[in-house]
Amino acid sequence: MSDTPELYRNRAAMERANAAASSLDNVRARCERAAMAWEEMAERLERTSKLRSEREDAAARAAEARMLVAAE
Repeated sequence: MSDTPELYRNRAAMERANAAASSLDNVRARCERAAMAWEEMAERLERTSKLRSEREDAAARAAEARMLVAAE
């Protein structure tokens, strides 16, 4: 199974539900911290994926430009 932002956000939602269901302050706090961590991981994965895609696109454009120059 591949990690996806949706998976991380689902885990965050589960932790928020656990926090809402708990009657103990320390458990609620732990679940809220866990939810925030899952959200941060989702955001980090999205940023990383975007940067990777941009880097791969730039590399492809550079390779194409080199091929055009070599063909001249």
